[in-house]
Amino acid sequence: MAETPTQGSGNGANAFVWSALSGANRSFIEDLYARWVDSPSSVDASWRELFEAMPQEDRAGLSRENIVGPAPHRRSIFGGQAAATVATRAEHSHKNAAVLQLISAYRRSGHLVASLDPLGLRERRHLPQLTLAYHGLSEADLDTVFHGGRLAGANKAKLREIIAQCEKTYCGPVGAEFMYIRGERRRRWLERRIEESASRIELDRPTALRILDKLAGADHFEQFMHTKYIGAKRFSVEGSEAIIPMLDILLNTASQLGVKETVIGMAHRGRLNVLANVLGKAHRDIFEEFEDAFERPEDMGSGDVKYHLGFSSDVDYPDGSSMHLTLAFNPSHLEFVGPVVEGQVRGKQDHYGDVEHKDALSVIIHGDAAIAGQGVVPETINMGRLDGYHNGGTIHVVINNQIGFTTPPRSSRSSEHCTDIVKVLLLPVLHVNADDLGAVAFVARLAAEYRQQFGQDIVIDLWSYRKYGHNEGDEPEFTNPAMVRAIRRRKTPLQSFVDQARASGVIDDEDVQESTKRIRAHLDGELSRARDQRPRSGELYGLWKGLHASLDPAAMDYPTRFDGDQLRALGTALTQLPEAFEPHRKVKRILKQRAEMAAGERDIDWAMGEALAFASLLAEGHPIRLSGQDSGRGTFSHRHSVLHDQSTEARWISLNHLGVEQAQFEVYDSPLSEAAVLGFEFGYTLVRPEALVIWEAQFGDFANGAQVLIDQFVCSSEAKWNRCSGLVMYLPHGYEGQGPEHSSARLERFLQLSGNDNWRVMNLTTPAQLFHALRSQLHCSYRKPLVIMTPKSLLRHPEATSTLDDLADGYFLPILEDPSADP
Repeated sequence: MAETPTQGSGNGANAFVWSALSGANRSFIEDLYARWVDSPSSVDASWRELFEAMPQEDRAGLSRENIVGPAPHRRSIFGGQAAATVATRAEHSHKNAAVLQLISAYRRSGHLVASLDPLGLRERRHLPQLTLAYHGLSEADLDTVFHGGRLAGANKAKLREIIAQCEKTYCGPVGAEFMYIRGERRRRWLERRIEESASRIELDRPTALRILDKLAGADHFEQFMHTKYIGAKRFSVEGSEAIIPMLDILLNTASQLGVKETVIGMAHRGRLNVLANVLGKAHRDIFEEFEDAFERPEDMGSGDVKYHLGFSSDVDYPDGSSMHLTLAFNPSHLEFVGPVVEGQVRGKQDHYGDVEHKDALSVIIHGDAAIAGQGVVPETINMGRLDGYHNGGTIHVVINNQIGFTTPPRSSRSSEHCTDIVKVLLLPVLHVNADDLGAVAFVARLAAEYRQQFGQDIVIDLWSYRKYGHNEGDEPEFTNPAMVRAIRRRKTPLQSFVDQARASGVIDDEDVQESTKRIRAHLDGELSRARDQRPRSGELYGLWKGLHASLDPAAMDYPTRFDGDQLRALGTALTQLPEAFEPHRKVKRILKQRAEMAAGERDIDWAMGEALAFASLLAEGHPIRLSGQDSGRGTFSHRHSVLHDQSTEARWISLNHLGVEQAQFEVYDSPLSEAAVLGFEFGYTLVRPEALVIWEAQFGDFANGAQVLIDQFVCSSEAKWNRCSGLVMYLPHGYEGQGPEHSSARLERFLQLSGNDNWRVMNLTTPAQLFHALRSQLHCSYRKPLVIMTPKSLLRHPEATSTLDDLADGYFLPILEDPSADP
């Protein structure tokens, strides 16, 4: 028997060989040994020397199959058949780990190769991480049984079955992105729900008939409009009709889960169809707007185009649930309605005491180019996660036409998906092919369940197309001929769904014919009724019942006086602190001065005048919401509405401890955003006419960042949409040595935007004027925006003061006379 070499013997090559002899290299060495058994010359000389030195009995009768072949006949050069069994198990465990990595790769990257494009123009990419070789697997492993880890279904399955399930779940008509979510519970919940149903639901007959009704309603409405109002702009939803049954299923699911109200924000694409087939607006009212048969009362303002208008209704669903729906009015500035909707929903929740934010839902419908291109989108999403602006999560739906006006995705974004911007904020995204209504129904239900379960935002990216150009008169073939050809070759979404549903046996030809006949007859009848001219009322209703439009002759102003004794008592309460509360030493001095003001021993400064206005309104039962950058303390360290204990950092808001029955005072330091925050506060005022709502800019020129909201919403919403707002804007203003950037609030811009008594613009110089101006916002039978150029140095100027009697017995003066001037 040959002598077995010992470690360290021989030349340098042998030293390397011995260094390789470890458990981690077992498979590598045994493969070399098997090759040597078959053909000794096929391995390196150093390995031949090692193998030839092995004891003869250890390799007697060995063949290649004994060494690397299938168990149980495998033998190991390291210790016989028992050791070979251990090696086999280790190898299987190693491969099972690779299988789990492959499953994880599908979860992370499947969306990149999912079948999302109904036009078939998106090329399927080759991703190395979704191949067997990338994970050290091969086709020889396809019939090996592995443990699938958390993958839904059988605990163990053949590799080919595991891959088929992953392909169906993550690479079919739904592409899910959620693996980057940091919350383990939310991530596992989505993973389980997606994999249990393989990203779709099989449509039963009732669901299929409901989808047929909604899809046919959308299709026939567009065709009817196209033939009756030739050349009229309506921004058709054709190509994206799946948005109608999607919203219907989403809202029905939400109603089953406890949502009582939903506010929807969207741009013009498909708006008329959503009004008719989701909110149930009477077709005759829509046709009437195209007939120009509507007589607008003088007190209803100028109006707006049809595809900017909003609507509210109560909708009943087949299962017996119901919901109040509102489609927010929106100008052509696409995404800027988003924060307005968020504010409306939070306002409804606050009004009804919904502290869990479950009863009202916000749904924002985006365009693919707009969500990627407009910065107000991430501003709004980020803001919505903060305490002062959270409303329980928003469901975002993208109508992904794969084009923006004439601009293709390669020119409008730098990312793979139009929704990639929201991943910065870690929102889950569900991409879905609009042609597969089973998949569409699945993501709609999943989104509603996720929002109600976790109170977080979620995004649905509905891949579809646009049948016409940007509007019905636009020619898309000028710039996108390949897309136009693909659209012309395919069936309509309704035809595609009918073919699929008939093939699966859930609907038949009679169902389709009955639906078509009923819808067409209804549209014809509604058109006849629309042509009978009818006046329309501008009366306010709902939460606004009892109030009037500002141009209504019945609109009234009421006195803003407040009892002096009560005012002194409230002023004293503002200076009281809890026992053992330790304010900053400078705040102690401020509180002492305010106590003297309340007692009539010192004239009232700006901050105290504001605080007394707040306190008097709170005591009358009016809630107050103040929001802006550094509003708690005040940019100029003058307000101090929130005090901080210097030892414990506990907070104290004296305006919530007035010693009388009162409403709630809320003050929020906002994120560094103007557009989103101002839009939110404006939306809040639309549903809380009983509240005083103030947005405060850190400096007046910061309003530049919210100019779209000011132009298109705040100053014009009543004239365009008959939507009133009592929003107050604080804009610090004054050339006081701080340079050009933080001096002017651009008063001239607000004056240019003034007309037909659309709002009030004020430059106030005394605390009494501020006191009465703020109280006048609620002491009237109408609501109107108020823009105040607030002071800087006058906040503490000894001559810019008022007496307690000026507040208690005075009133607002549109112009202050200069007593030193010669009359």
